[in-house]
Amino acid sequence: MSTLFIKNMVCSRCILVIQGELDKLGIDVKNIKLGEVTLARELTTEEREKLEETLVPLGFQVIDDRKSRIIEKIKNVIIDLVHHQDNGLRSNLSDVLSDKLNHDYNYLSNLFSEVEGTTIEKYFIAQKVEKVKELLVYDELSLSEIALRLNYSSVAYLSNQFKKVTGLTPSHFKQIREDKRKPLDKV
Repeated sequence: MSTLFIKNMVCSRCILVIQGELDKLGIDVKNIKLGEVTLARELTTEEREKLEETLVPLGFQVIDDRKSRIIEKIKNVIIDLVHHQDNGLRSNLSDVLSDKLNHDYNYLSNLFSEVEGTTIEKYFIAQKVEKVKELLVYDELSLSEIALRLNYSSVAYLSNQFKKVTGLTPSHFKQIREDKRKPLDKV
């Protein structure tokens, strides 16, 4: 068995795309999850080159070095927590990352900052704000429900963080989005 680490896999659709491309190339996959593909066997040099040629135009990249793999795992854990688990984070992010990646949080934090030029916390906040935007656009939950779902201590805290990142209040963001939408009969 062999494991490939793939950069920019962020959702279940990415998994389907990667699975489809591997199937087209005749590569037997044992397991696939965000950022990681377990293969039945080692790829030949030719197969690996062909795979990389196929994935790069789709926005993916096979990661070889250890540091990049750790960074990608950090991102995938955060993306999974924010976008794929309702009310998912019940403990400190630092504890979750340390447990899932089997590394001291200080090491992970320093590595992430060194390579990405931002902190894990800022990346986490950016992901949460993107999720808030998504939920505001869907218009199915109140701001209180969104705050609860994303584990904000209060609506005020969510609003302040949202404004700090986007420059807009959540209600102003929602209003702008609605103003840009045209009724279906006007499209």
